Amino acid sequence: MSNLIRQKLKVHGTHCASCELLIERKFAKVPGVEKVHVNFASGKTEVFSSRNISVRELDEAIRNDGYSVSRWEDRHNSPVAAKHKNTPKDYVQIGAIFLFMVGGYLILRQFHLLPESLGITANMSYGFVFLIGLVAGTSTCLAVAGGLLLAAAAKYNELYPELTGYQKFKPTLYFNVGRIVSYTFFGGLIGTLGSVISLSARGTGILSILASLVMIMLGFQLLNLFPWLRHLQPRMPKFIAHKIHDLSGKDTRGGAFLLGALTFFLPCGFTLALQLYVLTTGSLITGALTMLAFSFGTLPMLLSLSALSSFAKGAFQKHFLRFSAVLVIILGFYNINNGLTLTGININLGSLFSNTGEVAHAATVPVVDGKQTVDMTVDGYSYTPSQFTVQAGIPVEWRIDGSRAAGCAQVITMPTAGVSKYLSPQGVTVIDFTPTQTGTIPFMCSMGMTTRGASFTVVPNTSGVVAAPEGSSAAALATCDPKTATCIQAQKLSMEVSRAHGFYPQVFTVKDNVPVELTVDDQINVGGCMGVMTIPEYGVSQLLAVGGTNVLKFTPTHAGLVRVVCPMGALQTSFNVVDS
Repeated sequence: MSNLIRQKLKVHGTHCASCELLIERKFAKVPGVEKVHVNFASGKTEVFSSRNISVRELDEAIRNDGYSVSRWEDRHNSPVAAKHKNTPKDYVQIGAIFLFMVGGYLILRQFHLLPESLGITANMSYGFVFLIGLVAGTSTCLAVAGGLLLAAAAKYNELYPELTGYQKFKPTLYFNVGRIVSYTFFGGLIGTLGSVISLSARGTGILSILASLVMIMLGFQLLNLFPWLRHLQPRMPKFIAHKIHDLSGKDTRGGAFLLGALTFFLPCGFTLALQLYVLTTGSLITGALTMLAFSFGTLPMLLSLSALSSFAKGAFQKHFLRFSAVLVIILGFYNINNGLTLTGININLGSLFSNTGEVAHAATVPVVDGKQTVDMTVDGYSYTPSQFTVQAGIPVEWRIDGSRAAGCAQVITMPTAGVSKYLSPQGVTVIDFTPTQTGTIPFMCSMGMTTRGASFTVVPNTSGVVAAPEGSSAAALATCDPKTATCIQAQKLSMEVSRAHGFYPQVFTVKDNVPVELTVDDQINVGGCMGVMTIPEYGVSQLLAVGGTNVLKFTPTHAGLVRVVCPMGALQTSFNVVDS
């Protein structure tokens, strides 16, 4: 190295960790260059060469990729430096895009044309994940995967110039098939890992916030705002990334397939945010389908990369990326709400973009016939109304119309009261409870993705009404008395939830038309979706409490397999029902 010529340069226009790889590999192809080191956060670049290489020659090597070079000592005065800085006109355009999108969002919400929750959340549709993939495919993910795809295709075409157009297109197909298979497989693997490590609700919330911050940081980088945020971007070791890029020289089908598969480990900011989200779901199916939808979203741009490469440049590229960046920032801020809910922090950032907030304190529910009756509707992931004021010591009859509930909102939980109820899709579900102490009793779905701040506010009893003794409840009267009737002995089973075995055992064999009582020994704080066990077929659910009494009861009415799942559909255990 002592015999080489060292140049210290400034590369302008870098915006993500993938820029480092792209620039280093471009410079390495310049004759005489022996070693290159690029820091995308500062743009500082060191080139070691065996001959004098002009700045102009290096600039030409990366100019078509949107970068430019100057001497390090001229980094502030060079004309190319000003070209990559935002001007007052740029800030006006960014502000206009932001106001346009927020205004459009409020108008669409007013006409109920948008879902209640956006961003990376447990209730987002796979169509919305596909949309995120489309945005990613035209920005940073294009820099990550697009360069590899072009290199692999170019190498293949160079080796076999006599091939037809379709035959030359084959490496592109193999690359994208490998990418889709890899994203689906590893998405499911990460989702499964989330269930094994058993994240608590607080841990799930922290990861959700982290995923949102990654999205926001990425948006700021695309807008060329707050350059110091570049130092915070996570990345994989550079030598591994270069090894993956080296596979672009392989000329076989397997090489192109493997190269596409390995792009999962070269994540752009969007991919990383979704990978963190998938970890919080604790579901193999949700993880696999989420990453599958995302990979399909990036597919159109990668398949038509050569045709669109000349189109997605200049003013079009500039304005499209700004639009995408503002969208990403808004979604990131909106999604932080879900993480804050799960961590117990009472701050509502979503109110910045919404005008549908409710009054903080609802009127006290009147006492009629010795009880307080409240009605609520679940529409998608929204509770209407979402706040009630009741008196302590008086029974509450909570009537919930869950016919339009979606996803995890099909199960409602009150963790502090130990209540969990599967909402009937056909009619009204009734939950009876008696609040004993003043204070706040929050309720939500098990993933914390429903209306924020939903709760019962319990105030002192001023009516003089006294709750009936527990022994006179309907449940107590319904208990079988062997003196007056023939009582069927319940099938009593037990299982554990632990770090060593997870949900164990995975299958039980029971008889039909005989009541089943499954006692669950929960040894760990499962949290999140996996913290609730449901049997959708029979409309029952059980909130898991560590060290508490967790009993799941139902009566199978026919032979077959009965699945026990979390509210988002992840399998926990199952019953093989046989004829009695």
